[in-house]
Amino acid sequence: MLNFDINTLPTPCYVVDMTRLEENLKLLKDIQDKTGCKILLAQKAFSMYSLYPFIGRYLAGTTASSLHEARLGHEEMGGETHIFSAAYREDEFDDILRYCDHIVFNSFSQWRKYRPAVMSCGHRIECGIRVNPEYSEQDHAIYDPCAPSSRLGVTAAGFETHSLDGISGLHFHTLCEQGADALKHTATAFEEKFGEYLYNMRWVNFGGGHHITKPGYDVNMLIDVIAHFKEKYGVEVYLEPGEAVVLNAGYLVARVLDIVHNGMDIAILDTSAACHMPDVLEMPYRPPVLGGKAAGETPYTYRLAGPTCLAGDVIGDYSFDAPLREGDRVVFSDMALYTMVKNNTFNGINLPAILIAEKDGSIKTIKTFGYEDFKRRL
Repeated sequence: MLNFDINTLPTPCYVVDMTRLEENLKLLKDIQDKTGCKILLAQKAFSMYSLYPFIGRYLAGTTASSLHEARLGHEEMGGETHIFSAAYREDEFDDILRYCDHIVFNSFSQWRKYRPAVMSCGHRIECGIRVNPEYSEQDHAIYDPCAPSSRLGVTAAGFETHSLDGISGLHFHTLCEQGADALKHTATAFEEKFGEYLYNMRWVNFGGGHHITKPGYDVNMLIDVIAHFKEKYGVEVYLEPGEAVVLNAGYLVARVLDIVHNGMDIAILDTSAACHMPDVLEMPYRPPVLGGKAAGETPYTYRLAGPTCLAGDVIGDYSFDAPLREGDRVVFSDMALYTMVKNNTFNGINLPAILIAEKDGSIKTIKTFGYEDFKRRL
């Protein structure tokens, strides 16, 4: 149940539910307290920096995939700032050294290239190598870093033991919306290929994709995996979830603009899969709708679609207990992650406003968008 009135909100808009966000953060903080591990916010999933001071009360810092994300995490949250990139730009690396305390390299050639700059920067930076355990259990090929011919991570065959001077940690990332069992199996594969090197390391990073806050996730198994690495190798353990931090803590509120019929009823909304929730088309992903069920389950089935000229701007088919009418609100849930960080203004479609729903149900407007936001991108 929502604790705010959707009919008072501008549409489209993203709404972050502070109650649910805090529930996620408390669970993550509890895991840190029990294991001594450090959990970082992966900003690639959620970069709503107005909430960074709040998130920073619970997590150890942020992880970045670019200079701009690194700067944002460093300036707005503080704590530890980690970065990984498949390759770094020469003209950005001095700034990366300024903002980051952990830098993970995707190859030994990148490490050799930037090692002199790291060693001469005047302050201590922990450097690591991303490795590819060549083991995966996920179904989304586009998000599989262990797929054949992947560009991400050093394989065991390419691991350069003679180039480890100055390297203090290893990083692997293979998961996508997966449970602790997938982590356990991946960790076993990682140990078989790279475990011998951890005895000389200070830390290991398990990457992201951990569905820790999803109901049914085996937290005790995660705790056991962390404890195993800490006890066997004496290393600090990092996790960098993005989705788990804001899972089920966000909504996208839309409005029905028109109902058309072509073989079925089609509701044209003022929100767009292509512009406002790109994962619907990329993964593909079918977001839950409050009060909506699968097509045919309840009496009134509609295809929910966006207003753009893209023929495939379709969110999905849903059924409802009552017919939809022009002006009705439609609320998509689990919309904090991979939405605001990926959205765009294709067709000049306006970006949704960004709102916060406080614990008492009051609404706080963080940002609204207009023509100038579209224009400045071009």
